Amino acid sequence: MKLSSSWSPLTQRRWAQFRANRRAWWSLISLIVIFIATLGAELVANDKPILVRYQSEWIIPLLEDVPESHFGGEFETTTVYRDPAVQALINEQGWMLWPMIRFNADTIHFERAEPTPSAPSSQNWLGTDDQGRDVLARLIYGIRISLCFAGLLTLATVILGVGTGAIQGYWGGWVDLFGQRIIEIWSGLPVLFMLIILSSVVVPNFWWLLGLLALFSWTDLSGLVRAEFLRTRQLDYVRAARTLGVKPWLLVWRHVLPNALVTTLTLLPFIFTGAIGLLTSLDFLGFGLPPGSASLGELIAQGKNNLQSPWLGLTAFFSLAVLMTLLVFIGEGLRDAFDPRQVALK
Repeated sequence: MKLSSSWSPLTQRRWAQFRANRRAWWSLISLIVIFIATLGAELVANDKPILVRYQSEWIIPLLEDVPESHFGGEFETTTVYRDPAVQALINEQGWMLWPMIRFNADTIHFERAEPTPSAPSSQNWLGTDDQGRDVLARLIYGIRISLCFAGLLTLATVILGVGTGAIQGYWGGWVDLFGQRIIEIWSGLPVLFMLIILSSVVVPNFWWLLGLLALFSWTDLSGLVRAEFLRTRQLDYVRAARTLGVKPWLLVWRHVLPNALVTTLTLLPFIFTGAIGLLTSLDFLGFGLPPGSASLGELIAQGKNNLQSPWLGLTAFFSLAVLMTLLVFIGEGLRDAFDPRQVALK
């Protein structure tokens, strides 16, 4: 991969150091592939065709609902494309392009012969859960929710943590003292108990859960950024810039913040990993996403409640293990890339 000419020599050395770590580099590529594949989950696992050609008309069922009568059926309701009768009507005068997995996260496989949860088969590659839903389809949708949730929560953590840490560390004095007392009180609040209480008042959803956890997830990062700002603001070049009359916001942005971001970047994969683990734990306990949502925590609960069906627990275990391992390897690669001792050797 060609490096941008606008990158500083130090950034180029760090990038080269990260790429030299084969384990971290391939972990990053693998995670990107997983994210892209799950981001388009509707194109991979769905109970609707991707494309329908009927007579001389092109139909995209993912974007438009077509009544069954449009294909010569008897009902005016939305077409159920998994119905063999509907498939026969369409195939008489056209064709359908199906995704790789013909199940959505909520699709119940009524045609199965075995009781639920059913074992892996040619139709359900990882079996079904206790409601007859395809495990692989729910895994794909669950990974997408986990990655998106962890990414947004990490972004909110970085914005709040870096912002509060920068204000405390740069101005210090009473700002730092007052801010630290507020953070000590705020971080001492029992998050789980608050989730339990609020869950009895409102029905939790993706954005409600994200906003609540973002309010409490930034305190640890804020302390690290604050310490870095307290150290950096005393350096000679920062004091010289302040003496020359450089505006505070410009001084922070150009001279102090880049040093603090080194610590932040090395912690990003671990913050991301913690966010996935937190969402999984809340879903497992029943205080996370709404009941029935496809999530890794719900899959773990399925495995616990159906010990006679080991494929449920094994699927949840290996999917979480792979995600966590990839993120830890990426974190180790970033840590080594931003290590001054490692960069100096290059």
